[in-house]
This record gives sequence, structure tokens and C-alpha cells, in this order.
Amino acid sequence: MSWRRLVLIAGIVIPLIWLLAYGFSRDPRYIASPLIGKQAFSFTLTLFDGKTIRLENFRGKAVFLNFWASWCPPCRAEARTLEAAWQSYKDRGVVFLGVDIQDTEEDARAFIKEFGITYLNGRDASAKIAIDYGVWGIPETFFIDREGRITYKHVGGLDLPIITAKLDQALLGIVSAEEGRGEYRSVR
Repeated sequence: MSWRRLVLIAGIVIPLIWLLAYGFSRDPRYIASPLIGKQAFSFTLTLFDGKTIRLENFRGKAVFLNFWASWCPPCRAEARTLEAAWQSYKDRGVVFLGVDIQDTEEDARAFIKEFGITYLNGRDASAKIAIDYGVWGIPETFFIDREGRITYKHVGGLDLPIITAKLDQALLGIVSAEEGRGEYRSVR
């Protein structure tokens, strides 16, 4: 009788220990996005210049959608690279769109001026857009193809080779099989 009990307890405890060990080995903040390959959520954003845009306005173009904040070190580190990529792609059917979150307007405007950013930028003061996209760390970037599908998501800072490769794929409508990760800051 005690032998059966021991086998039963081992049959329950060993899988439980394995499950806990597996869970502790995973980054709990990183959750695979269910948005890859799906239509990007529609939104309206008021830009810092006062104009209002809708994501649908850019159908037929690839969209580089970057969530950032002025207090975020990885956002600061990638700022010049994003502007350089924008300058390289702006005449190739690509739109860069920055969405400032959890920031003051004054600090966001100072950031844009400091880094000489010329692509479209606005502030998501209510965080509704960030919530719809499941943003949990910044910078966080979504690449959207000409049909409005999300082709790639990257959490953390980007470098030029990744931007180039993923924009070229978005222009061709190629959906990436995996997401990217770099240095990021958790959303406060």
C-alpha cells in the first residue's frame, strides 16, 4: 500500500517541480505578441505639430510604429539611428511614426529637438494606443506592411541592420516568425 502511495505522490510532485523550474527559467515580462500577422489596431493620434492622423491614412505604405519616452535610456540610444533610417526610407513608401508614452509634452518636445527627429510624432497621453498594442516596455516597435498587417515586433533598442531587414520585409509583406528583443525599460 505505501509503495503505491509513493508512486502516486512522485507522479504528482515531479511534474509540478518541472513546471515550476520551467516557469522560473522564463522572462515573466516577455509575452509573445498575438498581434504578429494580424491587422494593426486602428488609432487616431494628435501630432506635436497639432495635426491629427489615423493609421488608416497610411494604407499602401509600410509603417514603422515606435513607442518611446524621453526618460528611457534605450530610446535615447536609438534616436539618431531611427532618424537616419527615416531619412533613408522616406522616399520608398515607408512612414515612420513615433508615439510618446508616459511622458510630459515638454520633455517629449525637448527630446525631438535634441535628436533632430523629423518623422511624425505624437503623444499618447491616455496610453490607449499603447494598451491596444500590448506595450509593456520601451522602446517597442511594430513593423506594419502595406495592407495594415503587423509583420514584426521588437521590444528594446534597434540597430540599423534590423531596421533595414524588417522594413524591407514589411515592404514585401513578409511576416516574421519570431519577435526581437534588445535593451528596454519597463513601462512605469
